[in-house]
Amino acid sequence: MSFHPLHRPIWHALNSGWASLAEGDGFALRIDPRYGPFAAAADGSPAAQAALAALVPEGGELWIVEPEPQSPPPGTRLIREAMLAQMVAEDIAGEAPALESAVLTDQDAAEMRALALMTKPGPFLPLTHRLGRFVGIREEGRLIAMAGERMRVPGFAEVSGVCTHPEHRGRGHAKGLMQVVARAMLQRGETPFLHAYAAHEATVALYETLGFRIRARMHMMVIAAG
Repeated sequence: MSFHPLHRPIWHALNSGWASLAEGDGFALRIDPRYGPFAAAADGSPAAQAALAALVPEGGELWIVEPEPQSPPPGTRLIREAMLAQMVAEDIAGEAPALESAVLTDQDAAEMRALALMTKPGPFLPLTHRLGRFVGIREEGRLIAMAGERMRVPGFAEVSGVCTHPEHRGRGHAKGLMQVVARAMLQRGETPFLHAYAAHEATVALYETLGFRIRARMHMMVIAAG
């Protein structure tokens, strides 16, 4: 049976857009831990689950996103879990934002990570900013908002790292930057997608105003060594 490319987003990313950063084997893969904590097993077999458990970094975590609820592999423990709304957009609604945004580079990496750690849009490791194109807004020289790209599978690119400094929220920065990022994906011939916590109804509703629709509900599980 053939599945949609986003049916198992991490497994497909690690076998396509993230293949050069993948560690592991045919049983289980993880992305280089400097870039992110994401991992996936090939299937639910004991061999694959054991291989997944072996990929947990010492003192670190693995984030697993699958279409069905998962149990922690033997030898690991559950840190947290949540339901996600996986959303896609064939087009982006609204007029192009009047933002003074700029492409962010390695020179901005420390500020990008500091903003992400403050606002917690999702895991943001030392090299996460290299997973794709990030754009940001500065005010008085300080980075106050950003958005970028993370997973990539054939035909699809993920909008991620969307965050705004708490002192500058409510001004449309996040929405505007998402439009910039998603429209660039569409111009490349890729369909934008994203993952939002399903319980955050206001956030999901905001994304719907941009043209995103819920494609599927996904289960997220974070595990660590047992």
